[in-house]
Amino acid sequence: MKALDTVLKTACTAAALIGVIGVLAMLPVHAADASNGKVLTEAHNCAACHGPNLNKPVSAEYPKLAGQHADYLYWVLRQYQMGNGNPNFGRNNPIMATQVQSLSQSDLKDISAYIESLQGDLIVKK
Repeated sequence: MKALDTVLKTACTAAALIGVIGVLAMLPVHAADASNGKVLTEAHNCAACHGPNLNKPVSAEYPKLAGQHADYLYWVLRQYQMGNGNPNFGRNNPIMATQVQSLSQSDLKDISAYIESLQGDLIVKK
């Protein structure tokens, strides 16, 4: 009987622990701060290539960024950080790679949130 109690207590403890881990996994690790993203985009002079409001690039080679989805922007910026050293995930634009090397992942999330908040000319199909 005592062995059964121990097994039940262990099982209940394990189930509770799994539940807590599950809840914690759903919580955001870092809530993006768009106002910090604005500061960072200005400090890194993103408009020099991507144009005013990050919506009118100086060259057709550069993308319009304003209004783009934050999760996509974050992943692209991370790919530039990973660079040529990781051919499976890296992007190889040396200008962008240099721009993002000093930024933390939280900074990238902030920048992405700010850019997503901008009004742009992007057309998103539904």
